[in-house]
Amino acid sequence: MSNTQQLQDFSTQVRRDILRMVHAVNSGHPGGSLGCTEFFTVLYQQLLERKPGFNMDGIGEDLFFLSNGHISPVFYSVLARSGYFPVTELATFRKLNSRLQGHPTTHEGLPGVRMASGSLGQGMSVAIGAAQAKKLNGDNHLIYSLHGDGELQEGQNWEAIMYASAKKVDNLIATIDLNGQQIDGATDDVLPMGSIKAKFEAFDWDVLEIKEGNDIEAIIKGMTEAKSRTGKGKPVCVLLHTVMGHGVDFMMHTHAWHGKAPNNDQLAVGLAQNAETLGDY
Repeated sequence: MSNTQQLQDFSTQVRRDILRMVHAVNSGHPGGSLGCTEFFTVLYQQLLERKPGFNMDGIGEDLFFLSNGHISPVFYSVLARSGYFPVTELATFRKLNSRLQGHPTTHEGLPGVRMASGSLGQGMSVAIGAAQAKKLNGDNHLIYSLHGDGELQEGQNWEAIMYASAKKVDNLIATIDLNGQQIDGATDDVLPMGSIKAKFEAFDWDVLEIKEGNDIEAIIKGMTEAKSRTGKGKPVCVLLHTVMGHGVDFMMHTHAWHGKAPNNDQLAVGLAQNAETLGDY
């Protein structure tokens, strides 16, 4: 079996996890989670240089920060299936006293989670701070972060984006999930942002695009290229063009599934479109 096929099988199982987790508690955010499944798969299964186990200080390894914390289902699934905690714990998603809250938190001590997120717009600042800490510690590893396109409507992002280039934070790769959807509709209908690429370039970032953001090989190629551009005086931005709800046909291309759980029949359809590969929890 090719590495690409192994990663695709992993992604398929993650999509099953997402659907089952959200369905079980009738709450959560499947749309963006499904759209970012391939990205998280490549990140944790191939790209990140990470140590066994989990240490909050993150010294001597690459770090990842999730800013758009509402897509916690994909984050939890990939963390569990990458060995951070038991896959069976996914069954506790959004339940009382669970470590897997609707938005990631740190006070429960869930391995793999380095910041509480869900209050949108803050992840960029945290990632930049972590990147500067790496430099101060003489640690040559990288910081990766993920942000929603609608999330960029928050003003704090642009202060941080301006700061990162001014301070030459060139050990940071910030990825923007460009699916064109947010909770109230299409981003262009809620608050058009024009060219995000032009905006980041105007703030003196090095910007590249992954046009097929749900294609494993395209993500590997694009993120490898992004990594090669670090250490050259500019922070790096990756514009990842994804499809909301990817892999479940009735959830795709619409904001309707931003924060809506499938019913029993819809769950069955979604699971049928994503055949079991690694074993459900």
